[in-house]
Amino acid sequence: MDLLQLRYFQAVARREHISQAAEELRVAQPSVSRTIARLEKELGVPLFDRQGRQVRLNSFGTAFLRRVDRALGELDEARRELADAAGLEHGRVVVAAETLLTVTPLVARLRAEYPGVDVRLFQSNADTMVRQLGDREVDLCFASQPLTGPLLRSAELLREKVLLAVPATHPFAAGDRVGVADLAGEPFVTSRAGYWPRALLERIFAGTGSRPVIACECDELGTSADLISAGLGVGLVPEMSRGAPTPTQGPVVWVELDAPGCERVLSLVWRADTYLPAAAQKLRELAHVMLSRL
Repeated sequence: MDLLQLRYFQAVARREHISQAAEELRVAQPSVSRTIARLEKELGVPLFDRQGRQVRLNSFGTAFLRRVDRALGELDEARRELADAAGLEHGRVVVAAETLLTVTPLVARLRAEYPGVDVRLFQSNADTMVRQLGDREVDLCFASQPLTGPLLRSAELLREKVLLAVPATHPFAAGDRVGVADLAGEPFVTSRAGYWPRALLERIFAGTGSRPVIACECDELGTSADLISAGLGVGLVPEMSRGAPTPTQGPVVWVELDAPGCERVLSLVWRADTYLPAAAQKLRELAHVMLSRL
């Protein structure tokens, strides 16, 4: 039994799909299949139940995965501790965030101070971030929704009002405030399901007897202002976006929304039981300093 077999097993166990695991590992599918078969032969028990291309962990595989996760987790943490011993010049940090615009200035500052730090970023929704933390795929998550789990710890970084952005020609642009009842039938520019703007929008509409009309779903929230200014719809945008560059299509007007809890709470989340690399610790410090000033 070797580390390669354990890495392959862990990937297949998480995906429960040989092809997807091979794609993640960037190896050929037959190589993964042969490695798993060799591991099962060495252990003397099957680890998966086969259903065509799909595989399912059986009771043997489930028990073995717990041990493998623990062993590989310890080895990964040991490697990161050794890298930290060599200094931040050779550190690494893996981060997930709902919008990468949140972490861009932080990463830029970190790389300016420590050019040798290796940074990897994921754009993930809340459910994906919980899984990534659980699987130790990321060190830190910047989340605008609560991430729950027995081993997760969080610290609030920023609390800001969320405004309604409308095109300059929209009737709402003439006023200062808009009620939730006035939003019925309005087309919205928002994020895909699972991200905080969509979650907040659905929460605002809950109990009103109507559902929001979705005109556009964005992958990157930084494009919302351009789409709103182009007249595609209205949208919920955090107050800090007022300081963003002017949309290319035209001006956007910011209107307060008369709805309880219409705010964004940005938190930093990490695992309490996992070694946090020096680069991640430094990024966490920068986040507290830089975002607290906004």
